[in-house]
Amino acid sequence: MANKKYTIAVLQLNLNNTPEENRKKCLDWIRKAAEKGAEVISLPELYSSHYFCQSEDVSNFELAEPLGAISFTAFSELAKELKVALIIPFFEKRMSGIYHNSAYIIDTDGSQAGLYRKMHIPDDPHFYEKFYFTPGDLGFKSTPTKKGNIGTLICWDQWYPEAARLTALKGADVIFYPTAIGWHPSEKEQYGENQYGAWMNVMKGHAVANGIYVAAANRIGLEQYLPGTDGIQFWGNSFICGPQGEILAQASSDKEEILLAEVDLELQENVRQNWPFFRDRRIDAFGDITKRALD
Repeated sequence: MANKKYTIAVLQLNLNNTPEENRKKCLDWIRKAAEKGAEVISLPELYSSHYFCQSEDVSNFELAEPLGAISFTAFSELAKELKVALIIPFFEKRMSGIYHNSAYIIDTDGSQAGLYRKMHIPDDPHFYEKFYFTPGDLGFKSTPTKKGNIGTLICWDQWYPEAARLTALKGADVIFYPTAIGWHPSEKEQYGENQYGAWMNVMKGHAVANGIYVAAANRIGLEQYLPGTDGIQFWGNSFICGPQGEILAQASSDKEEILLAEVDLELQENVRQNWPFFRDRRIDAFGDITKRALD
């Protein structure tokens, strides 16, 4: 991989619309990001629809698509035209009865460089993802592209240091976190600040612990499509941070935005030489980490 520096972007968008309209919006915003110099661009989680996991409804399975369908073909063509790499999170239908929360990594020539399937699946009020998604079975990965080595985790994965560590150990320069996270409106006043702070702090911690760039792409807007509910208010605040947790770009809580930052592999090397956390890991003492609990 020849590039010592390259520019990444995350798109913060309101995606409370139909798949056709969301796809058109995302194609337009990717084009805008490329015009600003972005070379690797990520969309938020499940780009093509509103966040349907607010309820358990079998009709929502109609939103899923098989590999190679329009979420690949449309963005593959654009990646090839613009010569950019893309992270496209989508609802994958693997076969009848098996669905994943997935992301394509599309290279600059339009080819599929990689596929990631979300490993950690939540089940919380109005985040009923276990009803829809089978846990991923492809593991944690670094995907080589013509721009750089791209790690991709998805939303709930962001809380797990093991996921970030294994992705970094595979050789990723940057971990992208396509995300759909927000407040229950009734809880925002009491818990909102701490919830948002925890979200940022844990990912900044992954950046520091692994000497890696981290880029989170979140939604914005109130998605209140279910009658009689308050919906979810997605809190935006997408960000990119460097290998010491330093904020390189930060979005607002309520505006559609393009965030840009430079990945500098020489800086990353310098940070890892001076903070040699990988060198000093006691891998001989970590065997119990694979257990559910240490009774």
